[in-house]
Amino acid sequence: MKNRKLLIFLLLLISVSVFSQAMPDALLLYQSGKYVEAIEVCESELKLRPGNMDSYSVLGWSLIRMGNYKEALEKAEEGLRISRYDARIIEIVGEANFYLGKNLEALKWFEEYATLSPGGGRIDSVYFFMGELFIRMGEYNHADIAFTTAVYHSPNIARWWARLGYAREMAKDYDYSIEAYNKALELVPSFPDAKRGKERVEAQQRNG
Repeated sequence: MKNRKLLIFLLLLISVSVFSQAMPDALLLYQSGKYVEAIEVCESELKLRPGNMDSYSVLGWSLIRMGNYKEALEKAEEGLRISRYDARIIEIVGEANFYLGKNLEALKWFEEYATLSPGGGRIDSVYFFMGELFIRMGEYNHADIAFTTAVYHSPNIARWWARLGYAREMAKDYDYSIEAYNKALELVPSFPDAKRGKERVEAQQRNG
């Protein structure tokens, strides 16, 4: 009986190993923009290993890129029931809520991510999203701080500098607004939001 159980266990291990080798890499599919395929692989992986947090992460990222925000939120919440403090899943919950227009809920989760994982791989995007949330709520000084932190982590994204310029423009901090718009234009000289923003601020300064 013992030998039979050992044989069954070994066969199960072999089948799992063969299955894993045959399964495409979901993360590579996601990184290649093949989101539908990545989702399919993640769902297959979760049937085999229901607690696989790597699969939940890639599944959530892929669903968000597909614009399936409600499903992304549902899957991420499912993942949190398994691992409450997985920073990747926490960020997905925040991002899904952001796109669903649930501002305060999104902010809560982004703040938790920043506390749990201040050096995490999504920390730049988390602060960018927080900046956008503060703009939605009309809290422009808070938006300035969030966008400033985002560009500190990723200084070469013109759009983020332009949004920092806009937050400062709305806060009537015109000199620093122009500074941010200029940085965006250094990175992408034709960036329309930065050009228009700079023109608005310069006009305000002339007329003010």
